[in-house]
Amino acid sequence: MDIIDALPPDLTARPLTAADARAVYEVMAALQRAEIGAAEIEEADIVADWQQPSVDVPAVTIGVFDGDRLVGYAEASRRGFGDAAVHPDWHGRGIGTALAQWLQHRSRELGARVIGMPVPKGGSGDRLLEALGFEVRWTSWVLQLPPDAQIPDRPLPHGYVVREARPDEYRALHAVVDEAFLEWSDRDPEPYEDFEAGILRRPGMQPWQLRVAVDPSGEVVGAAVLIMARSEAGEITEGYVQQLAVQRDRRGRGLAQALLDDAFRLAGEHGAPTCGLSTDSRTGALGLYEKVGMVVTQTWVNRGISTE
Repeated sequence: MDIIDALPPDLTARPLTAADARAVYEVMAALQRAEIGAAEIEEADIVADWQQPSVDVPAVTIGVFDGDRLVGYAEASRRGFGDAAVHPDWHGRGIGTALAQWLQHRSRELGARVIGMPVPKGGSGDRLLEALGFEVRWTSWVLQLPPDAQIPDRPLPHGYVVREARPDEYRALHAVVDEAFLEWSDRDPEPYEDFEAGILRRPGMQPWQLRVAVDPSGEVVGAAVLIMARSEAGEITEGYVQQLAVQRDRRGRGLAQALLDDAFRLAGEHGAPTCGLSTDSRTGALGLYEKVGMVVTQTWVNRGISTE
């Protein structure tokens, strides 16, 4: 599909490169301010995703420009997970519709049977995708731990320890997380090299943010990855648990709760005024987080459509 044919004549389009990460961030941040009241995306999020070896940025992205200014973007994926954003100042000009059509076409070329993307429930993106035939596949929730709340203490089983992961345990940490997520996610296993580029080499990432639960033999059986979110001015705004997982046969022993408590405590010690995470309806974990005192602050939906 030639997206140019579907755009207003004063706009142009081209594939993006890693050098466009800042411009994409600015579009997404502006949209989030309009939709959810704050820019929660960071440029580091885009840089981390795009530096993964499996991501060929020019092959899976398109940018829409008004002169030299990026006003909209879309990103496809062989795994069927996409994203798109249009700057609020350019809404109502058909850019979002053109990007959604491009996403379907490009995802089909990449071999994906379906393409889906997350959007704030009830927002402009949600309404547009619904009108275009995208159906809700699952619901996601962003949760925060209120500033005056604490994760209830639950002692670890005898001999288990939660601590910083050693470099020689990074592959085991990744394996625990990926295997747990594959239980409910319809995708191929994530290559370790993508984890290494997207997490270990994420801008600002520090070793202490990688946490593991080990059993008495020293085997890694649980893991948490903590992101220290920052404002546009560089101030720490939140300790965000990006990944949390426990091996299936070690669940029900309080390890996830202990990893949460450990991550949130460290986030506070490093200056985070609040802590949060997200989960979705595929995992069945919402009740667990609410039980330890977390509250839902945002609701998103993943809308998808067949590419065939």
